[in-house]
Amino acid sequence: MDIGNIISKLAQESGFANLFLHWETPVMIIIACVLLYLAIVKKFEPLLLVGIAFGMLLSNLPFNGMMNMELFQGDPKTIDYMRILHEGGLLDILYLGVKLGIYPCLIFMGVGAMTDFGPMLSRPSSMILGAAAQLGVYCAFMLALGLGFNTNEAASIGIIGGADGPTAIFLTAKLAPHLLGPIAIAAYSYMALIPLIQPPIMRALTTEKERKTIMNQDLPVSKSTKIIFPIAVTIFIVLVLPSVAPLIGCLMLGNLFKECMVTDRLSDTAQNALMNIVTIFLALTVGATSVGHLQGPDGTNIGFLSLGTVKIIVLGLFAFSFSTVGGLIFGKIMYRLTGGKVNPLIGSAGVSAVPMAARVSQVEGQRANPSNFLLMHAMGPNVAGVIGSAVAAGFLLAVFG
Repeated sequence: MDIGNIISKLAQESGFANLFLHWETPVMIIIACVLLYLAIVKKFEPLLLVGIAFGMLLSNLPFNGMMNMELFQGDPKTIDYMRILHEGGLLDILYLGVKLGIYPCLIFMGVGAMTDFGPMLSRPSSMILGAAAQLGVYCAFMLALGLGFNTNEAASIGIIGGADGPTAIFLTAKLAPHLLGPIAIAAYSYMALIPLIQPPIMRALTTEKERKTIMNQDLPVSKSTKIIFPIAVTIFIVLVLPSVAPLIGCLMLGNLFKECMVTDRLSDTAQNALMNIVTIFLALTVGATSVGHLQGPDGTNIGFLSLGTVKIIVLGLFAFSFSTVGGLIFGKIMYRLTGGKVNPLIGSAGVSAVPMAARVSQVEGQRANPSNFLLMHAMGPNVAGVIGSAVAAGFLLAVFG
């Protein structure tokens, strides 16, 4: 046994020997550590960002074989899934849950089990605000096309404006899987930064008089209405947009578990155990797609560290901001139509980030008028935004999928 040859072979095949094979590798490791710092120390969406950052770290450490993005390149319809199961690493196999749209739908089931549609049902007009807050999706889509992205990529970038991480992941995995890493990181980063992004826009587009508006208490909603709602919504939306059936179906099933009062154990599982398990797998595998160096079919680098990623980050901020603008504009319209009975600040909660966007509306309302309590009023557009973002994704998937 030649000890020298063994040591030499170990040295040549070690990660250290190949750490600087591509300059993107050490840079991605540094980025992963920065994201871990933001998640742990600054508490930016830690339940998701810790997993995303650690997945990014694992996939960029050389030659560990856990993630092989080249197995997923090409037309999604021709991917050899049996080869992935036989030759793929741990993260490759777990990533199939993203690729096949399983994890985002299960996350939606947990979201549905935690969602109360009562505020929206007591004020049905709030559904208009949830729809209006999808403005950024379509504005960013058009701008992305102008910047050179193809239609599938532009649709995936635009959905960031819905401020709904699972929906963005679901759509991107179907239309533009090579952009999954930067889109997911952009979507969750901007969701975490809602308290910083939205308030300046809210103050710029509303007057002090509008922000001081006190809204009347909403009408109570019967239990039977809350039970019928998820069933009726599923039937109607899935008949109109069959492509969104997985998201809407799981969202409404989770909500039915919560409202029907005979499946408490299932509701508790969806809200807690299932949600936590799927979040781990989703975050870890989405982060693992952020590979620094990935060679495309034409030989160019299509990895995370490319000009395209910078464009996505900028377009994501644009999409999110314009979604906030869309909700506020329609909030102002409702303020005028109702003779000053609707505070336009609740329009900004039409983005799908539940309940953070509603809390921002509450904070801004109380800043203008300490006796203002907008939280439950803002929850109406907020939960409507969850449905709105899923419908927007279904529309884009039906058109470009």
